[in-house]
Amino acid sequence: MTKTDSIQRKPRAARELDDLDRRILGELSRDATQAYAAISQVVGLSPPAVHERVKRLRASGAIKATVAQLDGPAVGKPLLAFIHVDTVGWGKTSAMMALGDWPEVEEIHSATGDTCLILKVRVASPLALEGLLSQLYDTQGVRGTRTYLTLSTHLERAVQAEVSTDLEDMAGIK
Repeated sequence: MTKTDSIQRKPRAARELDDLDRRILGELSRDATQAYAAISQVVGLSPPAVHERVKRLRASGAIKATVAQLDGPAVGKPLLAFIHVDTVGWGKTSAMMALGDWPEVEEIHSATGDTCLILKVRVASPLALEGLLSQLYDTQGVRGTRTYLTLSTHLERAVQAEVSTDLEDMAGIK
């Protein structure tokens, strides 16, 4: 057993999503507070059928959670940054994954290329970012960082379930 075995996630056996599932997920990703009756009008199913499909999508893991998408500046965190973290050895250690407990850290990604991990963080100010970086350097295994500040965000959204027909055609899918 290696050090990372306990933090590896096993993929769930997912049932294949059909077009109706994708359309329901698309509607929910735009507004998860919609009534099943409103979604049923768009996808052409009865509200109880939409409800049953949503229950199955939750059980299968296709829907991980229903959350409010917060506005960074409105909650006092106007500064968005991406931090590339270089580590000693493999970056996906318990110490690195514990960074997910920090409220400033929104995402943690293992990466290829010239970095080990990419963190998406939101903070109140450059001084707060400096404090976060200081704490990051105190984390076991961190060797170095490169930080990229965003000037503005043009698109930010959750995973989309729909598939572009043009992309499917280009890839030979169907």
